[in-house]
Amino acid sequence: MELNKSLPAFGRLVARLTALLVSLLAGLVAVYWFVVRPWHLRWMASEDEVRRSMPGDDLVSQPTIALTRATTIDAPPAAVWPWLVQMGYRRAGWYSYDFFDNDGIHVHQILPKHQHLKVGDMMRTDEKGGFRVEQIEPGHLIVAMIHGDETGTPGDIAIALMLEPVGPDAQQTRLLVRLRARFWGAGGRLFGLVFDFGDFVFMRKMILGIKERAESAWQARPASQVAEPAIAS
Repeated sequence: MELNKSLPAFGRLVARLTALLVSLLAGLVAVYWFVVRPWHLRWMASEDEVRRSMPGDDLVSQPTIALTRATTIDAPPAAVWPWLVQMGYRRAGWYSYDFFDNDGIHVHQILPKHQHLKVGDMMRTDEKGGFRVEQIEPGHLIVAMIHGDETGTPGDIAIALMLEPVGPDAQQTRLLVRLRARFWGAGGRLFGLVFDFGDFVFMRKMILGIKERAESAWQARPASQVAEPAIAS
């Protein structure tokens, strides 16, 4: 008899706890969507940088995710460029979490053999594929894209990395990163939800990794020893 009386009370407790958890989850989702997400999609970028058009914007129309992130680097573009052109899986990596995206290989120096990048080259994310270079302007711009229909992934992802001189005597660099992605199908939409936040975790680390490496290398040697950017013809 006592057990039978306690069952309804236990059921009400479970229902209350379930409602509380659902409300908490809904609140966390709302905070992420309306507060955290707008912040990380434009991390460190100005209003003008977010609104400006950039090369590669036309590669992905009607994007599911569109973001612009930036930072200022205390080194001129010529000193930053070598760190960009050598990026990619089993090259210099992505200066992010190397355990995940470069087989644990950490690179903190410029690699001469990976300083030649041209349209059509691959900046791999893993051994299966990655970003194909669509446009390149030495010392200034790389536009690359993952083509979903070619790689078998349920989405297209285009990225532009742009260097612009700023500061006194143009001895600083503004690094702009623009990414536009469109996902399709149930699998693509599910991947897009994970990508939405996961990309910020890895890209933030990448941007800070470029900044730290370029600044350290620039400060460690005279400006006269910083080579002008070059790519293979």
